[in-house]
Amino acid sequence: MKTYAKHKQCGTLLKLLQQKYRRPELESQLEEPWLGSYKDKMFLLIDGLLYHREKHTSALTVVERDHISLIRQECHDFPYMGHISEDRTKERVASTAWWPKWEQKLS
Repeated sequence: MKTYAKHKQCGTLLKLLQQKYRRPELESQLEEPWLGSYKDKMFLLIDGLLYHREKHTSALTVVERDHISLIRQECHDFPYMGHISEDRTKERVASTAWWPKWEQKLS
């Protein structure tokens, strides 16, 4: 949770998700796309990890923007997968972790 607290939007989400009641003053601190996802109930907090629900059946771990490149490298260089294409790598990243506009970080 320390890592999340370093990022303003994640820190605000943690506070909101730990509350029993609405906190409009905290909600007003969220920016898009964080605010829209929060209002749509797309964020979950489970055992101290923040998740973003992509579909009804899946939720992805929210990671720091700086970690997206590392995740991309791991998805691309996974030893049992062999060398995979950039498109396939992006698919694997998309099914592993979430951060707004993470695709731009890979470019």
